[in-house]
Amino acid sequence: MRKLLTATALLGLIATAAFANPMVGGSAMYPSKNIIQNALKSKDHTTLVAAVKAAGLVDTLEGPGPFTVFAPTNEAFAALPAGTVENLLKPENKATLVKILTCHVIPAKAMASTVMSMVKEDGGEHKVKTVGGCILTLKVTDGKVTVTDETGGVATVTIADVVQSNGVIHVINKVLLPK
Repeated sequence: MRKLLTATALLGLIATAAFANPMVGGSAMYPSKNIIQNALKSKDHTTLVAAVKAAGLVDTLEGPGPFTVFAPTNEAFAALPAGTVENLLKPENKATLVKILTCHVIPAKAMASTVMSMVKEDGGEHKVKTVGGCILTLKVTDGKVTVTDETGGVATVTIADVVQSNGVIHVINKVLLPK
């Protein structure tokens, strides 16, 4: 009986580890928490969180979803031209900030395997419309999902399938921009 319990506990640990979310920004991400609750814990997404707050999108991203968020890191924001982030965070630029941020959100839960299947079925690329009305082109390059924005900028998913209670986050290495 003791061996059976030990074996059952071990299998439970293996199953939990197999389905656990990846760490993001040095923090555990919990599938029972929503997009905002998890993003607040990532040290790699402090700029994104500040932008979401300035844009007034916290309530939306705490909502039921489902959402797929392509979440740029602090490094991705830092790669924008000098002064861009500071200007976008100003109240008078809220509409532009909302447009940029909502171009990172798809109104569905799209796991990387699903994206890869859609790309394959569509002959190598799949176009998707975001909450902000942007058209993103999804591709698979060297086994990783890439996202091309309307300006031709390409972001790579660096951490995929971070499951949230209201969707999924895919960490990306570039800020996606609308036309």
